[in-house]
Amino acid sequence: MRVMVMVKATKDSEASVMPSHELLMAMGKFNEELIAAGIMQGGDGLKASRNGKRIAFDGPNRTVIDGPFAETKELVAGYWLWEVKDMAEAVEWVKRCPNPMPGPSEIEIRPILGMEDFAEVMTPESTELHDRNREALGGS
Repeated sequence: MRVMVMVKATKDSEASVMPSHELLMAMGKFNEELIAAGIMQGGDGLKASRNGKRIAFDGPNRTVIDGPFAETKELVAGYWLWEVKDMAEAVEWVKRCPNPMPGPSEIEIRPILGMEDFAEVMTPESTELHDRNREALGGS
């Protein structure tokens, strides 16, 4: 099961407060454990939302919205992509994670949709297109 593990933003992360050396080392060691266990497939921190853009869609219209974005608690400050047996394993790994922020914080785990989730709407043409794209990305 593939999951995205999202570190939720805080006032500190939105203010671009850098983590301490100790936190960087603790997170680095945690990432080493994830890699050694074959769990971690990727991940990074994200810059504050003031550096971002949102594009709103309404039919054929597109509107660009500049950051920063309101509701810090709904923003993501960083993420991992993990391959785990099930949600319970993902939860156990997150519980071992160092607190990613200086104060209270949250981490959200979301399963990633697989092609099997789209089986009822897939056609041979869309399956072929998906397979081509997957191959172009190195099979990921």
